[in-house]
Amino acid sequence: MNDRSLSGTPAASSAVVANHGDDVSGAAALDRVGALNVFVRSAETRSFTEAGRQMGISASAVGKAISRLEKRLGVRLFHRSTRSVTLTPEGAQFLKRCLRIIEEIEAAETELALAHSTPRGRLRVSLPLVGMLLMPVLGAFMRTYPEIVLDLEFSDRLVDVIDEGFDVAMRTGEAGDSQLITRSLGSYIHIIVGSPAYLAGHGTPEKPEDLVGHACLQHRFPSTGKLRAWPLERNGETLNIELPTTAVVSNIEPLISMAEQGLGLACVPDFTVREQLKRGSLVRVLQDLPVPRAVFRALWPSGRHLSPRIRAFVDFMGAHLFPETNPGP
Repeated sequence: MNDRSLSGTPAASSAVVANHGDDVSGAAALDRVGALNVFVRSAETRSFTEAGRQMGISASAVGKAISRLEKRLGVRLFHRSTRSVTLTPEGAQFLKRCLRIIEEIEAAETELALAHSTPRGRLRVSLPLVGMLLMPVLGAFMRTYPEIVLDLEFSDRLVDVIDEGFDVAMRTGEAGDSQLITRSLGSYIHIIVGSPAYLAGHGTPEKPEDLVGHACLQHRFPSTGKLRAWPLERNGETLNIELPTTAVVSNIEPLISMAEQGLGLACVPDFTVREQLKRGSLVRVLQDLPVPRAVFRALWPSGRHLSPRIRAFVDFMGAHLFPETNPGP
């Protein structure tokens, strides 16, 4: 059995101090966590004497601590003989629980230690192609954490985070891999936008059906070759409207640029045109159109501890990427 007892914890330290008094005072000094520690050590060594030697207390103090624990629990944890002690079925079951408790305490201690260390090192991140539009936030992260070296890969393919060695992946939609931890960074919607000059020359659509008379700039998914459907609904029903295709692009950035140049209307994630809407180079149309919200997520391999650089990245993105829908980390 692996040595999982907390020999360096305050509980164990109290046991060491008890060695300087008599057995009664030594046993009384053990608190509940300390009693669990004594139990685990005794179960591992199969000996009260050896457990006491390793912890710096007498075998008698160990035995009395176990007896008090058994009395409190109302069950016998050990079969005792003159030569050894063995776990009862109840003791074996209790040991499993104690090991989990000790693991959680160890994890909490490590997590606190990591939280106070300076985030540094290489951070490999997978981003969707739209990630290029997140560069202002990524640049701010680099200035805030200069000791973290970002290794960014932009791709719309479904990467294998673990096998391909990514520390973090940022994606939309649901996460179906149980080996990954996921955190929502915020939500967004797809909106239809056009430039003031385009709308002045071609009119502003008042209802979805009006789009058939407009220049529509379409986005094609590189991975599937399919065009992204525009969110056109009425009373919960999807409207099957065949939109004109003025241009087709596989990346959001040129789509936004074309719309700003007055070449047509585009349907894009709202967070990608936040600045354009603010300065007025693009205007949202059909604002009353009901549109579903999608989730932008960070995913990273599940593990016992979260490294400082991953925590810093995820917290920073959560706080700054979608301030309207996710005002805090």
